Amino acid sequence: MQIRVINPNTTRGMTDTIATAAQGIAAPGTVISATQPAHGPVSIESHFDEAISTVGVLEEIMAGERDRVDAYIIACFGDPGLLAARELTRAPVVGIAEAAFHMAALISTRFSVVTTLSRTGIIAEHLLDQYGFRHHCRRVRAAEIPVLDLEDDGNAALTRIIDEGRRARDEDGIGAIVLGCGGMADLTDEISEAVGLPVVEGVTAAVKLSEALVGLGLGTSKVGDLAFPRPKTFTGRFAHLSELAPDG
Repeated sequence: MQIRVINPNTTRGMTDTIATAAQGIAAPGTVISATQPAHGPVSIESHFDEAISTVGVLEEIMAGERDRVDAYIIACFGDPGLLAARELTRAPVVGIAEAAFHMAALISTRFSVVTTLSRTGIIAEHLLDQYGFRHHCRRVRAAEIPVLDLEDDGNAALTRIIDEGRRARDEDGIGAIVLGCGGMADLTDEISEAVGLPVVEGVTAAVKLSEALVGLGLGTSKVGDLAFPRPKTFTGRFAHLSELAPDG
C-alpha cells in the first residue's frame, strides 16, 4: 500500500517532519511518500494562503495518480482543496483536520483544539461545523505562534502549546486534545505526557484512517459531486489542465 502525504506549503523541513511522523505510525507494508508543491506559500495561515496552495495540492494529486498511489493525505489543518482533490481520484483522500476530529470523537465525548493562531482557529471552527463535530468540541484555542515557529523556535513553541493544553484540560471539561497544525506532527507524545490527556494529531490519525479505507476496499465515490471533473478548456497559466481526462 502506498500513501502519498502532501504538505500543502513549500517548507521542506515541515514536509520532513510530517513524513517522519507518518512513517513512524504506518503499518508494515505501508509505503509513505511525502511531497510538497513546487510553488506556493511557505506556511498556511489564512484563507488566502489556502486558496493559493490548493492548485499545488491538486497537481500533487494528479502526479500521484500517475504513480498509482493508493491513498492521499492533505497535511494541513485547514484541509485545503479536500473536495476538489477527491474529484480527481478514486483513491481515498483524507484531510488531517477531518481525521483528527473523527479520532478524538471516538475516544472522548468532548475535546478542544489547540492550534497556532487565532485567525486559523476560526478556520478550524468552520471545519467543525462543516464536518458535524461542533457539538464534540468545547473550544478552539490558539497558542499564538506563527506556523514557522514550529520549525525555527521549536522549544518555545512547544512550551506555549503545552501551556494552552493545560488550560484546556483545566477549563474546558474535556477528555482529549486535538493538535491543530500539521507541523505539530512530532509533538504528540510530549504534549500528552505534559498535559495528562490523550492527544490526537491529524497526520498520524489520517495515516491509520487511510490504511483502514484501503484495507476495506473503499475509495472515493464517483457518483454525484465527487465524480471526475468534466473536461474543458483552461486558459493562461492553467492551460495544462485543459481537457483533463482522468483514467476512470
